[in-house]
Amino acid sequence: MDHRFQTFVYGTAIALMIGWVFYIGRDVFVPIMFSVFVVYVILGIARLIQSIPVVGRKLPQWVISLLSMFIIAFGLCLVVYTLIANKDSVIAQAPRYQESLLAAVQKVAVWLRFESEPTWTTLRRDLLAQVSLQRLVGSALSSVSSLVATFVVVGLYACFLLVERGHLEAKINAIAHSPQHAQRIKQVIADINARVGAYLALKTLLGVLLGALSWVIMRVMGLEFAPFWAVVIALLNYVPYIGSVLSVLLPGAMAMAQFGDANHVLSIMLWLTVVQFAIGNFLDPYIMGNSLNLSPFAILVSLAVWVALWGVAGAFLAVPITAMLTIIFSEFPGTRPVAVLLSQSGKP
Repeated sequence: MDHRFQTFVYGTAIALMIGWVFYIGRDVFVPIMFSVFVVYVILGIARLIQSIPVVGRKLPQWVISLLSMFIIAFGLCLVVYTLIANKDSVIAQAPRYQESLLAAVQKVAVWLRFESEPTWTTLRRDLLAQVSLQRLVGSALSSVSSLVATFVVVGLYACFLLVERGHLEAKINAIAHSPQHAQRIKQVIADINARVGAYLALKTLLGVLLGALSWVIMRVMGLEFAPFWAVVIALLNYVPYIGSVLSVLLPGAMAMAQFGDANHVLSIMLWLTVVQFAIGNFLDPYIMGNSLNLSPFAILVSLAVWVALWGVAGAFLAVPITAMLTIIFSEFPGTRPVAVLLSQSGKP
């Protein structure tokens, strides 16, 4: 058997086994990866604070670390508070939104010249079998308590990772076969920290800016629960490509349920699209550049793979995980071709 083909078969089998382990152990791995995600954001923001002219250089390192941790903790608390604060209000308003949606559907039916205007009874019977917007919203928001518990676990993991970070160099020296081997491992870790940390920190700042601008638009246009949707839009900024589309469609669906007026809905969606386009096509490339050196096609494939393995969590973690794997693969002759294929420039 050809050596390269044999290596390919073994590599594919190992990849499938690792993927299966990730799939069945997603309840364990997802919080761990999110804690790594949070640590990278904290360290990235600390580096950004340190790079501020005059002020950043004068601040002690422990002050910068505490400030960056406070920023992330405040952001996580804001997300949890926004979800909890809007839960009961959304469920209470669901019947009114259901009536607005029915009115919108009836307008479309009249425009399409249906013989009879649909009702929720006919829609249940003909399309959805059983629809209750209040029950649907209630079940969608019923997992808020588990989400809060996940945030607590992620926060604990992140704290311990930050504490263990100080002993990492000694551990690498202890397990490495030689000083050269230890130095190579440290270099790979430093490369991952620099590229992934900078990407996540800048992506977080852009997400905050995007959420703030979207909140102003939705507030001016009179959309209810604007803070909630602003937080959702900021979080969706981490999801490549699909996140931008959902950041427009989800508030648009909310506007349709609230107003039932196509002109108002299109106006909100248009302004949100303008903000997404401006930040995604001008500010994002200017600030981010090509920091991760990942192929757009590789990003899409990784997004599909990690969503299949870990669901919604995989959508948020796909890009940083793929960037880490690309850097690691580039260090070994057997996996370097994979890193080349994943990279955009062909030089991982």
